[in-house]
Amino acid sequence: MERRGVEVGEHLDAATLVDVGKVQRGQIESFCSQRLSASIHRGRQSAHYNPGMRLFVGIPLAETTIDELRAASARLRSSAGGLRWAPPESLHITLQFLGNTTQEQYACIVPRLRALASPPVSICLEAIDCFDRAGVLIARVRLTPELVLLQQRVTTATQPCGFVPEARPYHPHITLARNKSQRCDWRELRAKIQHQPNFTRFAASEFLLYESFLSSAGSRYEVRERFLLGQG
Repeated sequence: MERRGVEVGEHLDAATLVDVGKVQRGQIESFCSQRLSASIHRGRQSAHYNPGMRLFVGIPLAETTIDELRAASARLRSSAGGLRWAPPESLHITLQFLGNTTQEQYACIVPRLRALASPPVSICLEAIDCFDRAGVLIARVRLTPELVLLQQRVTTATQPCGFVPEARPYHPHITLARNKSQRCDWRELRAKIQHQPNFTRFAASEFLLYESFLSSAGSRYEVRERFLLGQG
């Protein structure tokens, strides 16, 4: 399958390079809470409505990073009995959430994403964090110029297909667990994550188009398309 293409997207605006270390916790918490509320709303839509595929674009993690997150999660599980943990194989960094997608939109975005030219992106996890009000446990990802550029190129590529980029600043993270009850002891969990693991940096060589399936047991993801990096 042909994978070469031309660069898509505008020149990176330095004003968009957000220093995650300076972002207020409330902004990220609000971002996670709104995303969860939107997912619940879509899941409750009428059974007579056929939304098509529920898609998002994301970066898969290196095996070493998955192992490190698995070990960190195991250490925290005793303090977080009320959380629903994401399966290690489903962990990812979202670049753009597309949501309900028609077959026509799918046919539009795939060649545009395949034509996107970008070099491999260095990924560095910063720390595990929790937002008890939103009920989300995450691993924060360092926001680098290379990651911002890739995210902007993805949203630029999908926009002609009917997907509007979010107006909020991009906050890359990995969702590790979500609150499924009121039994989670967030205070004890916060105390444990004061001892942060040292994560290994890795170079992302591809990004993926995922389809998400909602159920009472949580979300399940399947890979629909793979797009190689290294052509920029």
